[in-house]
Amino acid sequence: MKAAAIVSCLTGLANAAAVNLQGESPLVVKIEQVGNSKIKATIANTGNAALRLLKAGSILDSAPVEKVKIAQGGIRLYVHTADLQDTAFQTIGAKETVEAQWDAAHLHDLSAGGDFNISTEGSFRYAEEGSNQIVGQVVYGSNVIQAKVDGIQAAKVHDAFHQAEKAKRVVIQSDCSSSQKSTVNAAIGVAKTYAQNAASAASAGTKLQEYFKSTSSSTKSTVANVFNKIATSVANSGTSGNAKLYCTDVGNWCTDGVVAYTQPGSVGSEYIVLCPYWFQFPATNNICHDADQPYVIVHEATHLTEVASTDDVCYGYDGCVTAISSSQSLNNADSYALYANAIHVGC
Repeated sequence: MKAAAIVSCLTGLANAAAVNLQGESPLVVKIEQVGNSKIKATIANTGNAALRLLKAGSILDSAPVEKVKIAQGGIRLYVHTADLQDTAFQTIGAKETVEAQWDAAHLHDLSAGGDFNISTEGSFRYAEEGSNQIVGQVVYGSNVIQAKVDGIQAAKVHDAFHQAEKAKRVVIQSDCSSSQKSTVNAAIGVAKTYAQNAASAASAGTKLQEYFKSTSSSTKSTVANVFNKIATSVANSGTSGNAKLYCTDVGNWCTDGVVAYTQPGSVGSEYIVLCPYWFQFPATNNICHDADQPYVIVHEATHLTEVASTDDVCYGYDGCVTAISSSQSLNNADSYALYANAIHVGC
């Protein structure tokens, strides 16, 4: 049996009433297999107040985000939680259950067929009543199911989906304007400096206990290696190097607060897209745990297969870095971005 952990990536939650999620979460997530390779998730609100789920980057998103994980496949979204519109959310009433369904074969090669152990985990961010301002988050996990997949049928679904996605991108004619390219080049230069300084700090064990819950030699080596790879993974112009960087929304996913997204894959096929919202971020800042343009690039670069193949376990410092385990931290994109920021600012 292939013991492949399939992990969903939910970027956010906002609730329509003040709900205290510091204790047990009122949300219960369960999954089941539907047909050959489809997965259905039920999200039940067991609380007494309505909740509004942020759709971007979640299993409610129509974009091919990483809803399940067998190997790297779906895009990873970085969502800015300021100025979110009502249309970015889906409300779940008190005691109500909603469903979401997707085909795992769209993004993952299941052609080998057989049995797979499947579970979901992620984090929900939430807001207070009458506001779309995110004020906290809670990490969750689901049940584990065993899915039997017909490899031949799954391969047909996988190939058809990727042919359709490829067809969407052939119409792209141009990319970064001269002014955008100047901004991007400057930000990548700073991001490389962030990464180089973070690599040196990690090798010395600086702040590793705080951000990665360990100061072992293995953790020092792992974190330093990730930052060293970041420093060389993204080419300034997006026309050389192993990973490409675009200002054009080649996947049409720059919606509902999405700042940037990454499509992991084989070396040479991976890319990062900087959405229009990214250009509104400061070029750099000296505020602890606050995102600037280089911060977002560091975050996105860790998603690349050639760098670390990270997931978005959770976002931010409070309730994320302070709450997750060492193994989760080493697999969390924002942990690396926050660490680089902390070294740069001196948090």
